[in-house]
Amino acid sequence: MSRKASPSATSALALQSAGPAPAPALTRLTADCMGEAGSKDALAKLNTAVAELKALAIAPMLQRSIDAIRAQDPKTGYEWAVKALEKDEHSGVGWYLMAISLELSGDLANSVRAYEAALKLLPDHGEVACDLGRLALRLGMKPQAEDLFRRFLARYPDDPEAANNLVCAIRDQGRHEEAIETLRPAIIRTPDNPMLWNTMGTIMSDQGDFPNARIFFTEALRLDPLFPKARHNLASVLLSLGETDGALVENQSALDTVKAEDDRQMMYLARSTMLHCAGRIGEGWDAYESRLHPRFAGRTAFAIDRPRWEPGADLAGKSLLVVGEQGLGDEILFANVLPDLIERLGPEGKLHLAVETRLVPFFQRSFPTATVGAHVSGNVGSQLTRIAPFIGDGATIDLWTPQASLMREFRRSVDDFPSRPSFMVADPKRVAHWRKVLETAPAGPKVGLLWKSAVTLGARHRYYSPFAGWAPVLAQKGVTFVNLQYGDCAEELATAKRDFGVEIWSPPGIDLKQDLDDVAALCNAMDLVAGFANATLNIAAACGVPTLLVSVPGAWTRLGTLRSPWYPQARIFLPEVLGQWEPVMAQMAQAVGAFAAER
Repeated sequence: MSRKASPSATSALALQSAGPAPAPALTRLTADCMGEAGSKDALAKLNTAVAELKALAIAPMLQRSIDAIRAQDPKTGYEWAVKALEKDEHSGVGWYLMAISLELSGDLANSVRAYEAALKLLPDHGEVACDLGRLALRLGMKPQAEDLFRRFLARYPDDPEAANNLVCAIRDQGRHEEAIETLRPAIIRTPDNPMLWNTMGTIMSDQGDFPNARIFFTEALRLDPLFPKARHNLASVLLSLGETDGALVENQSALDTVKAEDDRQMMYLARSTMLHCAGRIGEGWDAYESRLHPRFAGRTAFAIDRPRWEPGADLAGKSLLVVGEQGLGDEILFANVLPDLIERLGPEGKLHLAVETRLVPFFQRSFPTATVGAHVSGNVGSQLTRIAPFIGDGATIDLWTPQASLMREFRRSVDDFPSRPSFMVADPKRVAHWRKVLETAPAGPKVGLLWKSAVTLGARHRYYSPFAGWAPVLAQKGVTFVNLQYGDCAEELATAKRDFGVEIWSPPGIDLKQDLDDVAALCNAMDLVAGFANATLNIAAACGVPTLLVSVPGAWTRLGTLRSPWYPQARIFLPEVLGQWEPVMAQMAQAVGAFAAER
């Protein structure tokens, strides 16, 4: 008789002491819900259900759908499910098979609808509720997923898969303590279940507790050495701990064993980050193309009916459309390459730039020979798709490319980054305006502060110090601190005044989130900008403003260096361990104090 594996002494101790960490892509961890569309157990139960329908005409059709799904042919599975539903639209099994086929094909939105129809017709078939909850979580419908998993657990309270799935939904809503207390008893009941240990590791990692996360992922791999997601997660933790070479080894092991194509592309994307951190920049950009793979879950599609540019293509005299991608900060960061691109196009060539609407005037001024317009994104079916309406039918465009893909040719090594102090241009009249306005602020050098990102999804908060960590910086005398932070920051401004006795001066008459062209001018009127990486800091640095930037271990943008190849004038401050903000904020305070003394 086999017996359950006992956890190692180290992992057992870590489990006993697991709790909320005091600490506050950078690759994506995976503790997805357990189970998968068309799992062996679910298909076996469907086989039983179909066997009970032998007298019905649709039974052979349902069986063919099941067989196709087993053969990893979701297209055929879908076609046979449709044929069955044409005969009997009230077949819960038919809707369930359609849902599985659609999910496996990547059509998540329609898959949800099919799962919902199946759940109404098969209320006692627990797998439908779990599958729908898992898919809802994947689509970001966290409260709905939590409700579905709780409903299932009410009937099957000891089911480890359902417990794991519920924990994922709780964790993804930021309720880490509750997630730990829900998961701990499930692990104690089934200590040989590697997925549960893996999920506990992701909770630790979300909180920035990488040493304990490492223990939990290691235990998951002890129980199942061929567990690619745990292997991937361990690689991500090693990267955050500064062990880049080890991260690459574990990532490759995960790639060697992963089967699902969407997971494979997600791991390739993570590998691009690791390669960049290792200084293998050209390889990193090649791996970064995985973001565009049709099976990558986070892909943005581009509806542009022109030939796509590839590295090595002759650009002289061509008309090229470059489409911005990722976030605002990324569109600024990747603009580093545009002066080189314009030179390559030559006087007879023409650059067209599609950027975020708020960036259009800023980019137009910075690259006056280009035609600049806004890109527009929306869902086509279940796929986020981006277009560039200002180019019309595109007849004048020879080639097009996503913005970051240009790096594969123009930035394959650190030496390919020019030492130019700036590549973006603020409006000089507005710069003069803001300098005059700043004269009404208290005396002293004007230091703009940026302390957070507006994006708070997942575990992103761990890359930013709590506001209390800014105390030594704000204690520097002879400085006027200026608020450049977009979003709701009333609480932090009040904290600075109440707890630190410092008034962070807020510039009047500007929306720091929407008026980005004016934000660029305001940044240029500063003597210094200091903070963490966000859109505004990228704007300031791209304009050549003196910048103090707090980076983090595993930040790919440093490209394996201790500086910023993108922004030569930026000074980098790097904590030895992510979450240990006190030493690095003390260093920044010293730098701000020295800057003020020089002035």
